[in-house]
Amino acid sequence: MDIDVFLSEPGRSDACNDVRKLIDKLDIQYIYVQFVSVTGRVVGKGMPASRWEELANRGVQLVYGSVSNVATDRRGRYLVYGPEASELIAIPEPETFAQLPWDGRVARVFARLFRNREEHEMPGAALTSDCRGNLAQLHDAFADRHGMRLRVGTEPEMMWLRRTADNDLVGVTKPYCYHVDQLEELRDITLRVLSYGRALGLDMIQGDHEDAPGQLELNFRFDDPLRNADRLLTYRQICRQVAREFDVIACFMTKPFPGLSASGCHHNLSLWRDGDDEIVPAEAETTMPAVRSYRGGGVNLLTEGRSAGSNPQQLNDIARRMVGGIVTHLPALTALGASTVNSYRRLLDTGLWAPVAAGWGFQNRTCAVRVSAPDRVEYRTADSMVNPYLMAAGLLAAIDDGLRNDLHPGPPTAANSYDGTPDPQRSLPMNLGAALEALDRDEVLRSALPGDMYRVYTAHKLDEWERFLATTSEWDFDFYLDYVS
Repeated sequence: MDIDVFLSEPGRSDACNDVRKLIDKLDIQYIYVQFVSVTGRVVGKGMPASRWEELANRGVQLVYGSVSNVATDRRGRYLVYGPEASELIAIPEPETFAQLPWDGRVARVFARLFRNREEHEMPGAALTSDCRGNLAQLHDAFADRHGMRLRVGTEPEMMWLRRTADNDLVGVTKPYCYHVDQLEELRDITLRVLSYGRALGLDMIQGDHEDAPGQLELNFRFDDPLRNADRLLTYRQICRQVAREFDVIACFMTKPFPGLSASGCHHNLSLWRDGDDEIVPAEAETTMPAVRSYRGGGVNLLTEGRSAGSNPQQLNDIARRMVGGIVTHLPALTALGASTVNSYRRLLDTGLWAPVAAGWGFQNRTCAVRVSAPDRVEYRTADSMVNPYLMAAGLLAAIDDGLRNDLHPGPPTAANSYDGTPDPQRSLPMNLGAALEALDRDEVLRSALPGDMYRVYTAHKLDEWERFLATTSEWDFDFYLDYVS
């Protein structure tokens, strides 16, 4: 059984013993066993730390529907997994164990999901609707096939908001891009986020105030896709906690304000022959070493073969095929990167730095793919509500296709795509329904959501799209109240 293979992995027993030492040393009382639902929500169970050994060996059980937020569609039917379904088993990964810096009595650990041992079909198998587990398997298969690994760095834009006396949502700061005084307005919030981030293994590197009210981007170092996704989820949890402490709102909604910039989550991609992990110094040893380590060293294959003084706007063969794979699958990738109805407010409100062209260019921010430097490629369609595990899985599938089938990206685009009439053949899908149709037509991208994962994701997203189409909004009244009279 997959679950038994996972439990007997080399080094797991020692890691579990090291967690017990941390629990005793830090006097941890409670543990959140967490994983990620299809929409990117952190879900799971809590358990007394005194029961760690039982938890490590047996895991916890939750209904299958927890991977889809135990949600129903607009007709009241449970999405994919109903109350008659079995229960999954969530087994903690001890190397992800970390004490929460805002309450040292509590720790968190990420879990891998499996089918129940007593099921008639595939007992104890890896759960295919586990987006985190899927990514780990897909990346390992990619590395075995190509002898290289993907590294990802994300740029998590979000907005710090507050409510007025009239209950309106407004930014904590003004929409002045790069304005240091706006950073000063957010100084105490930022420093609290940085402190918690360092304690939870995020190697914070830089940040800036963006174009929208209260909009902040704080970056941490790039890494293996799974580690990067875990850190992005950790960053979101940190922001939610800091919001509680400062009585503000940490807003990851993509486009809360029309006519102002939305929040993106650009994915910076590179391909490497790995070196050894680098341990990043933490404020205190309150996490397992793997939480504090980053993939370091190795060879960045996007720069291999380049000589000093070579044309920076010339892709080497691996970079060309990598970009070719991503560009080929851009329509379907949009269903993962722009995963909500609100995401397309960002793409349709043009002129505000969001991509609209289904192509690539050097430093061209109007394109979905930007070669921002000789050593990395930026995928720009992903926004602040992205599920980073599904996004990385989709990008892996696209890059794999580009490498294996020698895909060419076509010529780069230098023009400002906001200035001309959109070419339907060179435009991204401009609503969630169209993006889901593109995903359904793309066999390569569907393979990144194997087994039940594709069914769970599309059930959620098609229901979201239907709910939007069936909703009467303030816009309807404004536009149609006097339409025929």
